[in-house]
Amino acid sequence: MTEYDIWGYRPDAGYQAGTDIVGFKVEATDGSIGKISKHSDEVGASYLVVDTGAWIFGKHVLLPAGTITLIDTVEEKVHVDRTKERIKNAPEFDASKYGGEPSYLEQFAKYYGQPHM
Repeated sequence: MTEYDIWGYRPDAGYQAGTDIVGFKVEATDGSIGKISKHSDEVGASYLVVDTGAWIFGKHVLLPAGTITLIDTVEEKVHVDRTKERIKNAPEFDASKYGGEPSYLEQFAKYYGQPHM
């Protein structure tokens, strides 16, 4: 497996800066988990916020951009390299903490398996 920055879009994922992917479906390795409600392409802190809808009672979870394997703009789907279970058990995204606490993204980096850069 190639090392990559978990907070950056992979070069081969097909992300183009300025592309609005809000509303795209998110496909885990074992099926669909929801839709993107927010995304960031901030250098060193790129991520998706996924609204899992009724699947797990409307939870919003953050996925680092480095988990994305493919962005399909034709099908409007984003494929990630994590299972539905792994995403379901992630810490819930809290917009009020993002940006205000430097360690906030660190908990996601630890959960998804890489130290924060």
